[in-house]
Amino acid sequence: MPEPIDSWWQRRQRSKGVDVPYAVGSYRTDWERYPVLIRQYHPDLNGGLALTQVPPAADVWLLWQCEVGHLFIATPWEQRQRPGTSRRRSTWCPECATGAAPKPIRQEPRVVTRAPAPARPQKRLCRHSEAPRHREGDAFASVCAPARASAVEGDLHQRLADRLEFTGGMTAVRTRHPFFDHLEVWPDIVLPELKVAIEYDSTGRDGLEHVGRREHVDLRKDRAARAVGWEVIRIRSAKLQPLGPHDVQASTVSERLISRIIDELRVIRGDLIVDCYLR
Repeated sequence: MPEPIDSWWQRRQRSKGVDVPYAVGSYRTDWERYPVLIRQYHPDLNGGLALTQVPPAADVWLLWQCEVGHLFIATPWEQRQRPGTSRRRSTWCPECATGAAPKPIRQEPRVVTRAPAPARPQKRLCRHSEAPRHREGDAFASVCAPARASAVEGDLHQRLADRLEFTGGMTAVRTRHPFFDHLEVWPDIVLPELKVAIEYDSTGRDGLEHVGRREHVDLRKDRAARAVGWEVIRIRSAKLQPLGPHDVQASTVSERLISRIIDELRVIRGDLIVDCYLR
């Protein structure tokens, strides 16, 4: 059961036998990828403790304040799990989220005799996708692939194309099993010759992207690509921690980052193969 922060801190003092069980900055790396939570947390509302003194997995009640001014209590785990399917900034505050949600129309209950509901049909795949025409693991240009999300991704693609030869225009990889309602995944950059997908991850303007439950979607996407013989390199920015064995952390897109990606490609596919595609 979660406990108040004062009781939790005193218990940790007794169990560790020191006045300061966790020094300021002990968990800075864990909290850096949640810039919104850093802004919502105030030490003066939580016994003077800094957020970097609280383990992300601690079962403790913390008092938070959103940008609007709402005060609410939640555990570190609850706050880190708030980013879900919604991309509204109000997601980070339960009171704001309730106000942003449309209110259901109340109707008078009525008794209706209905026949048994038929079995729910299986979810159908997108009828526009051309993935079924391709073999598992094939790269192709998908009509369903979303447009490039940011100028940073375009810069990364251009810099990589200047250093490495690969077939352009490929936006999807045919998967073995459905990823949501498509038999395909859409990496940010597709390298068909090396069978490597490159993703650029940031937390986004409101700190909702690639954190919390959305990391599980990223991992599922990576597993779908690896199941058909592809490997994934994720460029993790804004203090995001690596998810896979070949992920690269970087603050900006630069020539140094491109060199690090090429080095990682050599680790994945070998020097002889990668060097054949260098310009």
